[in-house]
Amino acid sequence: MGMSGRTALVTGATAGIGRVVAMQLAREGAHVVVHGRDAERGATVVKEIQAVGGTAQFVQADLADAEDVQRLADVAGDVDVLVNNAGIYKFLPTKDMSADLFDLHMDLNTKAPYLLVRALAPGMAERGHGSIVNISTLAAAVPTAGTGMYAASKAALEQLTQVWAAEYAKDGVRVNTVAPGPTRTPGTDAMDPATLQAVADTTAMRRIAEPEEVAEAVVFLASDRASYITGALLEVAGGRPAIGG
Repeated sequence: MGMSGRTALVTGATAGIGRVVAMQLAREGAHVVVHGRDAERGATVVKEIQAVGGTAQFVQADLADAEDVQRLADVAGDVDVLVNNAGIYKFLPTKDMSADLFDLHMDLNTKAPYLLVRALAPGMAERGHGSIVNISTLAAAVPTAGTGMYAASKAALEQLTQVWAAEYAKDGVRVNTVAPGPTRTPGTDAMDPATLQAVADTTAMRRIAEPEEVAEAVVFLASDRASYITGALLEVAGGRPAIGG
């Protein structure tokens, strides 16, 4: 398998897209460090990976705490693949945003990936190989009501992707971004059908993505199959409908 002998750290891997990414990386042969906040859910994901013949371990960490982020990096060790998936999204108009909530978005969605790259990318560079995939959002490119905090934090992450790609290319480390559109998660499952269809209708395909579809793009960019791709932003968003179409 393509990632046999490699270690992959996936943040926010106990649910949604992160969980499926962790499962698919394990199927590729990687040893997966499953990060999350809930130990019970983490143990479940580890067992699911082991049930399909993979190997994994769970590490609990609060990504809003810089010291805990460093601890996560230390425990993960010599990571070959880093998937910065964990994040927060709270949709509010600007007048209703609090300073604390804005800071939390920046801490989880931007600062934590920055700290993990700072801690782990130098080791990748020393070993001469590595891949980092940052998970952004279509909202960073398409203005959407109420997404100011979320979109700003992810747009910053996209810019950091470009910087890191330039910094580490000569050392064999690739850095890319996947920007999903509306995707089926526990959050969308809780939406009423009419609202969910309205969200789906914002895409050219008129449907939301399954998490497996997003995970396929993440795993591709993480793997050697994307060996000449760095600094890229890959939208997995079902296309954009034409005006009047």
